[in-house]
Amino acid sequence: MKGRYFEEQERQVLEQIIRHRRTELGKNFLNREIPETVLNRLIWAALKAPSVGFSQPWEFVIIRDVSIREKIKNCFEAENEKAKQIFKDKPLYNQLKLEGITNTPVNIAMFYKPSSSPILGQTSMEKTGPYSVCLAVQNLWLMARAENIGVGWVSILDEKQVKQILHAPSENELVAYLCLGYVKEFTERPQLEIANWERPKSQESLIHYESYNTTL
Repeated sequence: MKGRYFEEQERQVLEQIIRHRRTELGKNFLNREIPETVLNRLIWAALKAPSVGFSQPWEFVIIRDVSIREKIKNCFEAENEKAKQIFKDKPLYNQLKLEGITNTPVNIAMFYKPSSSPILGQTSMEKTGPYSVCLAVQNLWLMARAENIGVGWVSILDEKQVKQILHAPSENELVAYLCLGYVKEFTERPQLEIANWERPKSQESLIHYESYNTTL
């Protein structure tokens, strides 16, 4: 059976979803439940991501329990105190509410589960396993944006503590901890750009041709 081709209008819709995808900060989330049918569509999208050797090396923990999320937030706050020292010359850091762990209805921890046998395509570059989980993150994120649901990636966490809280297998690697929820608004530009934390990099500064050797 042949796969389908897409029309220009469909390509434009995907382009708009990519263009308007945002990383949400905690202050923008609403306390509104995500229907199970919608959440299932997000998980479906994640599971359809490409993976090295079709290994599908991901496992997800969906967290709604408030007491568990409070433990994760305590972990964040401890790590955030360390980050404040790193960014002590940037007063803006203390004004940013970087996470929505307890004020979103759903958190998802996305893990990489190593295989006990060799994986096609992973024998030279082991990181292609965790990279595959990142592709699942992106799939979920784009589907969430299509559902008008915001996503925040919380990376200021101690992986060992999160694994202990979630009783994760020792061999599993935490790749992403996501907060999902409806939002007050989707901003025209990324929130960290609006806050003047960073500026967009130009395409010209990021693209090289043939190699990094600029003398060619």
